[in-house]
Amino acid sequence: MKRNRIRAWLALCMVGLAILTGRLAQIQLISTESFSDHQVNLLEASVRQRAQEIIIDNGRGNFLDRKGDPLIYEKKPVLILFPFLKKMDWPSEKVASIIGVTEPQILDSINQAKGPVAFGGKDPHMLTAEEMNEINLLKIPGVLAVERKYPISKRNAEQLIGITGENPSLLEARYGSKEFSPRTLTGLSGLEKSFDEFLVGEGKSRLVYHVDGVGSPLFGINVKYSEPANPYYPINIRTTIDKDLQELSEHLADKHQIQKGGLVLLDIETNNILAMVSRPQLNRKDPFGDSGIKNMMLSQHIPGSVFKTVVAAAAIDHGLQPPSRVFDCSRKINGERDTKYNHGSLDFTDSFARSCNSTFAQLAKELQDKNASILEEYAEKLSLTGTVGWTGDLYHIESFKQLTEEDKGRVFSTDAARKDRNFAALSGIGQHEVRVTPLAVANMMAMIARGGEKRMVRAVESIEYQNGAVLAEFNDKKLEGDAVSPYTAQRLQKLLREVVIDEEGTGRWLNSLPYEVAGKSGTAETGIHQEGKQTHNKWFAGYFPYKNPKYALVAVNLGVHENKGGVNQLFADMVEEIYSFDKGEGSQVVDD
Repeated sequence: MKRNRIRAWLALCMVGLAILTGRLAQIQLISTESFSDHQVNLLEASVRQRAQEIIIDNGRGNFLDRKGDPLIYEKKPVLILFPFLKKMDWPSEKVASIIGVTEPQILDSINQAKGPVAFGGKDPHMLTAEEMNEINLLKIPGVLAVERKYPISKRNAEQLIGITGENPSLLEARYGSKEFSPRTLTGLSGLEKSFDEFLVGEGKSRLVYHVDGVGSPLFGINVKYSEPANPYYPINIRTTIDKDLQELSEHLADKHQIQKGGLVLLDIETNNILAMVSRPQLNRKDPFGDSGIKNMMLSQHIPGSVFKTVVAAAAIDHGLQPPSRVFDCSRKINGERDTKYNHGSLDFTDSFARSCNSTFAQLAKELQDKNASILEEYAEKLSLTGTVGWTGDLYHIESFKQLTEEDKGRVFSTDAARKDRNFAALSGIGQHEVRVTPLAVANMMAMIARGGEKRMVRAVESIEYQNGAVLAEFNDKKLEGDAVSPYTAQRLQKLLREVVIDEEGTGRWLNSLPYEVAGKSGTAETGIHQEGKQTHNKWFAGYFPYKNPKYALVAVNLGVHENKGGVNQLFADMVEEIYSFDKGEGSQVVDD
């Protein structure tokens, strides 16, 4: 019995020792970088226990505007002070004198700190290049002047660029066994997500000082600089955004109190996005709540009369608008007398300028009689029903998309609706099941201005190494599919101009602008009621200057009441500001 107890006890000890050995092996050999369900990096944790460090660069790539100005991160020259200076006699007064602050300011910052201090950066004491050089020549242990990467506090084009976050499971799903710290930032939306493979950090750059358990020097007082081995990283993504025009657009959207909607501005020659504003604004504390992570410029909405441009193109090609033909614009599309918009008898051109619903409902039904799919065919010709963002092969990535969150547009969602005459009439005025994105509408305007040439829209020009060398470029690409003819595009140009110059045109308020504008308004019923009233989507889409087209612009305000939230003045202000910008006169915006 005694021997059995001893054997049982020894067996139990052996099992316990095996479990302990296995646990130690897991901690020290197997799960060193992803221990437990919380994915704790034990190596990093152990280093943090015996070192004081400060991150100089988080290792993630940056976004630049088209001129090379940073959009997400910026480098600021700062003074780094390590806490072991508290126990040393060092020339603090001389350092303070160099950077133009008092000695107590420097000493207080060290005495209150538990770790290294970045003196400067976010406060007023940013260093000059001369000050940095003078400080580093002193070679004071624990005192270094370096450039540190900071997030830009006021970010623009947030929904287009997107957000990042720490997500170890997503990191593993995307990159498998490739070694990354679990705390590596990952792109969660926008361009951050679509370009994540290029932006994901190769490792952080840091200043490290090793200490013992009470914070005293472990290996002397030398501060070591640790950085990734590859000097070409982190990567920069050069976007097509113009930072000045983007800031201007953001300001005007807020000035005109756009709560839901925004602006998109294209360069007609290159088909590049120069500015894109989406509201509501992004709430970074709760990005996936009702806070505006969704890019409204890439989302489908009811367009209203903007869609009459499609009907007009089809009517032109099928001879439904001879000069002698007139339409009864004193009635609604159901035949009832229209007491609100009683335009009388109008020809095709005036019907478009004054946005007569009866004319385009009738034309849509006549077109449907010819071909049930004709509205969809012309919507596709004008690039409204597919995606328009740049797509193509990029290294090992087939059909890489710059704008992964872009919605497709549509005219009908069912075959029954496609064959119904009443639905055809509603679709002809941009209602019922018609949905388009503001980006696609801007692209349509750019396409018409170019004479019918279809191109993909670019948000990014190139991917660049840290030294500025180009890793990949996104060349100008044609958008697949048929397009309207140059003749039809020319006719549409004249119709869009009539909207502005006609004395009763829906865009007549834009006729006195410094740039001549061509465009189309739209007011769509949403079917949603607030405070007992129908809400509307309000649009103005156009291009300018008319005779030498340079910009395509769409302004949209979503879900507002009929007598509020117009966008004509927002569009007009944007045109005036761009005119001043082109003339080198600076912004003329005056805050209310």
